[in-house]
Amino acid sequence: MKLNEGIEWAVHCCSILASLPPGMALPARKLAEFFDLPEHYLAKHMQSLSQQGLVSSSKGPGGGYRLGRPATEIALLDIVLAIDGPAPHFRCTEIRRKGPSGVDDKCYGKPCGIARAMWRAETAWRDELGKVSLEEIRHTGLEETPHEQLEKSLAWFGDALK
Repeated sequence: MKLNEGIEWAVHCCSILASLPPGMALPARKLAEFFDLPEHYLAKHMQSLSQQGLVSSSKGPGGGYRLGRPATEIALLDIVLAIDGPAPHFRCTEIRRKGPSGVDDKCYGKPCGIARAMWRAETAWRDELGKVSLEEIRHTGLEETPHEQLEKSLAWFGDALK
C-alpha cells in the first residue's frame, strides 16, 4: 500500500508538537525547516490536522501549532484519516462484470473475493493504527534518536523558540 507522504510528515510534526512544553507552539515554517520540507505543502497538511482538531493554531508572537488534545488521545489512525480522508484505499470497480464474459448485474450476489480480501486487510491495518498513540510514537522516537541528533535538535529548538 502506498501512502501519501504527507502522512509521514504529519506524524513527525505531531510527534514534535507532543514534545513541546505546555503553552508553546511552533509555526509551520519552523516545522518545515526542521524536517527540510516544502513549507507550502506542509502548511496544507497542518491545516488538515487542524480541521480535525488534532492540532490548533494561534497567530502572533509565540503563535503556531500545538496539539489539539493530549498525545495519549491521538491515534496514528486519526492522523492518517485527517490527511487521506476516510475513504477506503481500495476501490473495487467490478471489472469482472465487464468485457466479453460479463453477465447481468443481478448474477453477482456480492463483491468479488479480491475486494473482500482487500477490505479485510484494510480493516486490520486501520485497527492496528488505531491502537498506536501519538504518545507511544513520541516516546519511541525519543528512545531511538541518536544522542548526537537529540542534542542538535534540542539546540535547534532552543533557538527556534526564542
